[in-house]
Amino acid sequence: MARTQAADYDQRRETIMKTAAELYAKRGFLGASVAQIAIACKTSKSLIYHYYPSKEDILYDVMDSHVQGLTQAARDIIDGPGDAPTKIRTIAHALMDLYAEAQSNQKVLLNELGNLPVERRSVIVAHQRALLDLVDQLLIELRPDLSSAKSHRRALVMMFFGMLNWTHTWFDPSGPVKGAEIADMAADMFLAGLDRNTSATAIS
Repeated sequence: MARTQAADYDQRRETIMKTAAELYAKRGFLGASVAQIAIACKTSKSLIYHYYPSKEDILYDVMDSHVQGLTQAARDIIDGPGDAPTKIRTIAHALMDLYAEAQSNQKVLLNELGNLPVERRSVIVAHQRALLDLVDQLLIELRPDLSSAKSHRRALVMMFFGMLNWTHTWFDPSGPVKGAEIADMAADMFLAGLDRNTSATAIS
């Protein structure tokens, strides 16, 4: 007889996902077993498999929930009020907040993508590209001269994310420099760099 779904099914899945994210971040996906996830969750392997058919399913959920959260945050900002520079700054702040809240998920997203099956990896990559495209929209507003230079815009967008994506490797939320300050630093450098290099990177 099939096991019935508990009233707190979604909450338990999220607990498993968050616990697995921490283990994957510390030990790597290949170094963390379902048995270790079960021990960390203080439950049994069979119960883990009730919520997730495989370790790869958990990995996918760790990445998918995180990248979709990042993308939705950026989309909400872009759809809201404010000019392009303000939205760039607000997105930087939102990303830093989300990275600080989910450092393990961010580390797993950046380091373990290759361990997903091709089909699922393509879904995550599509979400990542959607996030880049949202910032690309703002870049066109900031630099209309680059509207027909997609490769140049993509490089600039990647540089913006490059200042923020890897903060999980060194940023200490309890340290003297706060996430909001780092977000402002990244936004300031990105916006100032665009302004200084208008003529240098313009495409004729």
